[in-house]
This record gives sequence, C-alpha cells and structure tokens, in this order.
Amino acid sequence: MQPVTALEDLRLDRPAYLTMGAFDGVHRGHQALIGALVAEAHAAGGAAVVVTFRPHPSVVLRGRRPLFYLSTPDEKAAYLSALGVDALVTHPFNTEVAAIRAADFVTRLVRYAGLRVLWCGEDFALGHNREGTVDFLRAEGTRHDFTVRVQPPVLIDGEIISSTRIRQTLRDGAVEQAARYLGRPFRLSGEVVVGAKRGRQLGIPTANLAVGDERATPAVGVYACRAHHADWHGQAVVNIGFRPTFEGGDARPTIEAHLLDYDGDLYGQTLALDFIARLRPEIKFPGIDALLTQIRQDIVQARLTLSVA
Repeated sequence: MQPVTALEDLRLDRPAYLTMGAFDGVHRGHQALIGALVAEAHAAGGAAVVVTFRPHPSVVLRGRRPLFYLSTPDEKAAYLSALGVDALVTHPFNTEVAAIRAADFVTRLVRYAGLRVLWCGEDFALGHNREGTVDFLRAEGTRHDFTVRVQPPVLIDGEIISSTRIRQTLRDGAVEQAARYLGRPFRLSGEVVVGAKRGRQLGIPTANLAVGDERATPAVGVYACRAHHADWHGQAVVNIGFRPTFEGGDARPTIEAHLLDYDGDLYGQTLALDFIARLRPEIKFPGIDALLTQIRQDIVQARLTLSVA
C-alpha cells in the first residue's frame, strides 16, 4: 500500500476508485464500504484509494476532548492495507483545510488522483460547512466525469454501526459489544513502562502500558485479554483503574496487564492487548490478602473465558 500525506504526492498509474472519511477504528461499516470499493476498483483495473485525516476533523472543529481515538494511525493503515487498499492519503487537518470549498476539493481529487468513482455513505459531505452533499457530488461527477456510489449503513440489532457508538460501548465497559461493531476485539497497544512494582512484590507481576491521552480506553475494571508481543501471543488479566486498595491510589487510571504463562522483561517494548471480556468492576478490598484471593479468581475466570472465546 502506498502511504502519502497529501493528494499531490499520490503516484497512481490507474484511475482512482476513492473514498474519504475519518475511518477511526475501521469498523464493520467502514469495512463494508471499503470492501465494495476495493472489489469494484480491482475488477475494473483501477486503484483503491482512501483519503483520511489526522487529527480527526471534530478535534479541530469542535475541540473534541481526549479519550477519543479507537485506533492509532499505524493500526488504521494496517487495517486498510489488509482490506486491499492500494493507496492511503493521511491528510493533515487544520482550519485551512476545513475552509476549502467542496468544489475546490473535488477539483483536487480529479487532478491529483484521477478520480473515476467516489464511494461514500448516505450522510457523507465534504468541504466548508459540509456543503459537498451527495447530491452536490453527483452534479460534480457529471461535470468532471466521475461516478458517485452510496453505500448503505451496516446495522446490528437495528442500530447503525458508528465510531461514536463504539466509543460509548467502551465507556460502558462493554468490550464484547465493541468487538461486534468492530468485527474484531478492541485493541490497545503501547510501550511497557516502569510502574510502582506492587504486582511483582505480591508475586503477580504486571506490565504497565503507556497509552496516549488521546486514545479511547475501556471503563475502569478488570478484563480478560489476549496479549501480543513480537512473536509471543498469550493471555492476560488486565486492570484499568486507580488501584484503590493501596494507600493514596493513583491520580489517573493505569493499565496493568498480568501476562499468563509469560516470564520476561518487556520494559521499553511494545505490547498489544485485545479486550475479550469484562470480568468485574474495580473494587477496593479491605486488605492485601483479599486482593490476592480475588486476583487468583480473576486468573481462573480469564483462562476459562479465553478458552471458549
């Protein structure tokens, strides 16, 4: 897949079958749209192109608060590449880009991408004040000789899948539902950093994950996860929370993963966690012994849950 940061940098030798959007998380709705685009593009000998933006437009236009992104840029690129996308434009988004008129943006797509077919969702709009509606784009297609195709939304239980809905399921701790919407478990990855080492002192060492403030995370609680590091893939019990049993606790939530059947030093290395099920909320225990008893129960429950998931 050809990754670029501007339309002007695209180097295509085939007409572009293109879609635009944030595509945060690349959920099942995105997958349906991009899958249809890729199938048509490759059948016609064209290039499947995705144009996305960083930061997310709502961060710039509406000051969206942290705990937001469902995927990192690298994760998004990997998901799109796996769908068969030939070129990915990750365009910087700022107030200047937001001010581009829809007709001007269409002209750029035609000039630099050789736009042949534009795929979008029913509520898609581009350009300043979202003036580039589907009807507008169809009229522009007549002028510039490209076709607009509209992909219907994907529904689960009668609800449209959206990145906003997935963020809410994570805030609720409903990682199983998030996985239904995503088509895969929700993943958090980050560098393993030095923590308070309380787990090691208790005989249950944990890997403390550093995750950027801009990432969406599941609700405070204990989870059964699948863990991935380099060539190792295994199971983990993950606590997201403030560790209230210890005096003072933590000022902000931490992400601690106890890796089952793993004994190694991961400091400074990348660990990825796939959230499979929520085991329980975080609890303040009367003492260390009660905490250890519960952790051992969590480990047993996690093994059972992951064995059938």
